[in-house]
Amino acid sequence: IVLSGCAIIVRGQPRGGPPPERQINLSNIRTGALARRAPQSQPDQKDTPDEPYAFQAREFLRKMLIGKEVCFTVEVKTALGREYGMVYLGRDTTGENIAESLVNEGLATVRREGIRGNNPDQARLCDLEDQAKASKKGMWTEGGGTNTVRDLKYIIENPRNFVDSMHQKPVNAVIEHVRDGSVVRALLLPDYYLVTVMLSGVKCPTFKREADGTESPEPFAAEAKFFTESRLLQRDVQIILESCPNQVILGTVLHPNGNITELLLKEGFARCVDWSMAVYTQGAEKLRAGEKSAKERKVRIWKDYVAPTANMDQKDRQFVAKVMQVVNADAVVVKLNSGEYKTIHLSSIRPPRIEGEEKNKDKDKRFRPIYDIPYMFEAREFMRKKIIGKKVNVTVDYIRAATSSSETSTIPAFAERTCATVTIGGINIAEALVSKGFATVIRYRQDDDQRSSHYDELLAAEARAIKNGKGLHSKKEVPIHRVADISGETQKAKQFLPFLQRAGRSEAVVEYVFSGSRLKLYMPKETCLITFLLAGIECPRGSRNMPGGMQVAEPFSDEAMAFTKELVLQREVEVEVESMDKAGNFIGWLHIEGVNLSVALVENALSKVHFTAERSSYYKTLVSGEEASRLRKDKIWANYEEKKVEEVVHVMEEKERTANYRAVYVTEITDTMHFYTQDVETGVQLQSTQLENLMETMRAEIAAQPPVEGSYAARRGDYCIANFSADGEWYRARVEKVQSPAKVHVFYIDYGNREIVPSTRLAVIPPAFSTRTLAAQATEYTFAYIQVPQDEDARADVVDSLVRDIQNTQCLLNVEHSGVTCPHVTLQFADSKDDVGLSLVKEGMVMVDVRKEKHLQKMVTEYLNGQESAKTARLNIWRYGDFRDDDADEFGYKLKK
Repeated sequence: IVLSGCAIIVRGQPRGGPPPERQINLSNIRTGALARRAPQSQPDQKDTPDEPYAFQAREFLRKMLIGKEVCFTVEVKTALGREYGMVYLGRDTTGENIAESLVNEGLATVRREGIRGNNPDQARLCDLEDQAKASKKGMWTEGGGTNTVRDLKYIIENPRNFVDSMHQKPVNAVIEHVRDGSVVRALLLPDYYLVTVMLSGVKCPTFKREADGTESPEPFAAEAKFFTESRLLQRDVQIILESCPNQVILGTVLHPNGNITELLLKEGFARCVDWSMAVYTQGAEKLRAGEKSAKERKVRIWKDYVAPTANMDQKDRQFVAKVMQVVNADAVVVKLNSGEYKTIHLSSIRPPRIEGEEKNKDKDKRFRPIYDIPYMFEAREFMRKKIIGKKVNVTVDYIRAATSSSETSTIPAFAERTCATVTIGGINIAEALVSKGFATVIRYRQDDDQRSSHYDELLAAEARAIKNGKGLHSKKEVPIHRVADISGETQKAKQFLPFLQRAGRSEAVVEYVFSGSRLKLYMPKETCLITFLLAGIECPRGSRNMPGGMQVAEPFSDEAMAFTKELVLQREVEVEVESMDKAGNFIGWLHIEGVNLSVALVENALSKVHFTAERSSYYKTLVSGEEASRLRKDKIWANYEEKKVEEVVHVMEEKERTANYRAVYVTEITDTMHFYTQDVETGVQLQSTQLENLMETMRAEIAAQPPVEGSYAARRGDYCIANFSADGEWYRARVEKVQSPAKVHVFYIDYGNREIVPSTRLAVIPPAFSTRTLAAQATEYTFAYIQVPQDEDARADVVDSLVRDIQNTQCLLNVEHSGVTCPHVTLQFADSKDDVGLSLVKEGMVMVDVRKEKHLQKMVTEYLNGQESAKTARLNIWRYGDFRDDDADEFGYKLKK
């Protein structure tokens, strides 16, 4: 440290801590006194200004000596212990003599009163002073040097305005004092403001002042102070003044060799501070990374640190899981690869809640948090639409210990919680919720390490939501959800039944699954809740309380419930209501993405067909699904024994696979690997075929009498004619969805392709060309024996290959077995008779779906042999070997063990 033009403090080499210091005063010279501020305790005293050239002398020495090695000799030591001597730049006395350099520059005067004529060093000082006077250097220039006196500003009247005026641009400064590792006193240049700056985003251990006036350092306080001092004290730096809360100036000190804030964290001398982290302009993630590095290495203040997830295996800390349910707005139930279900709470956020008097309002009314707490429904819906049924990345941040309620504690009781950061496609779900104003961020004690690993992003998202008045921070009226619960309300249900029956297929969201076939649905258009029973099936009953005691659960009731939950819980579905039971529960069919849930339960041997299904259009599919399950002796059919006569017939029927290939023309291949075909006998083989004739006649009639544009009002399920955008020709179609008059989803019934068209390109189908005259010509199929990749990219590759090979070509088709939505078939190329699905397996583009039916085993074996050859050759999905060994799911296959 350079105290003035003629006094310096030197330090030895540090050995295990801050080194000893020693003040050396330069012999035989005198420089001007630097400015001093009057003691705050004595208001009658005035500040003392700089003497001329005092600051220039200090700066001359500071720039020459700070951070350099010097050699000194002590000539005199006073009774009070002050040491006077000579200081040389370098390791010995051959270096530059500091006193002589000052005198030579005209920045010091020689104390001639104590000089002895026989001392050559003292005589040399006098000669140098005479030369400086003659050259009019420094203080010897004319004018007295009043222009060298600084106008020091110790107090800033409005610090906030002062900081704002700097616009967060780097300001040149000299660090004059280091109070502790993270607080410095700086001289701002060129205007000579003396300001105390606290480093943004961090806090070092401090020196606590005791009642008797002594200071007691916290652990590592002295080391942190020395760390900052040795790098910054009296160095030329740049400071970014970032904020000024409560008259405290926050900033970042930048030295050519680095950023002291980040260095302190990395070396374990400081911890991150949430309240000032937000203003740090250099990127808060760098500070967190520095702190994380120190924690991992357990250095300095972190020597006893134990990470919140230290006792967890890596596979439990970070994993991919499928979201099965969204709980309120801050938790999800996920299914792990092992099949286990786990509840994950989103770290560091709090869902919407009611506080104060609002909580006690309408005590008589049944409180339903999801609808009655403002923004809870919006938060749940946001999460449900974004992640339900999808795979997410889970990174566990901490395990929150269970708490028990007590009369003295205000904290409610809750079980142990796994708190994690959940992301999908790189998006942090908690951050997205907070930025929409659907959740708030929990504030922690500074030493509480149980928080989100992306806590700063959460705080920034909350600040944005508050600024933009989003959700909970909005000044507008809160949204109110008046949802009528007509579950078990027989009278209300009776009034509602005709409306639902007339509606055909209605949209719904599955709110709750009571059992495999009993659900609670939310009807968004009607804003009501109903209990819905699946038609056409008899599902195993679960255990329940009865007047005579607990009724034991039927076998496979839990499995049926789990199956239904996984398929439909919190999903958007379509329901067809047929009737109602005497308890006010609606009965009907539920469809999800083209799958009839009743059929799916029967096909998976988790339900039996009920006789009431006979009058439904789904009866045949249900019976064939039940038949297949019974033959497999799967689940509920495990102990089923058929009558002997039936068994003989059955063996005869199922003795071997039926290979009855017929010619078809492939017209369309969907993104899900389903395809549509026309039978060649009625499709495209000759120009005189029925379809060709019908199309020609229909188009001729339309040309003669063009439809009036805009006269057709599209309704879901209607048959119509549509003007296809690719060729401008009219085709028969069915309306699948009416998004708006400009966006009507249609399905071309003779070719299998879909399109979104404005209603102006639709018209009423002339009766002569309806499906009664000629049935829809496109039939939907999917491939037997192969699994459809769930990964979009892998599936797209397969679809591209199929489009190239078979679309708009003639093939041979054989039905192998029935399916949930359509028959499963094998296709052969018309010319080579090679199996299309088997070719995909041999090319390593898909995996085999192993069927258990005995009569299909020959085909299954052939496909498995093809899969083994692809695996051996490491083709496509097998390029990294057999990924199934690691239970990996890279290509989105549901692995069968």
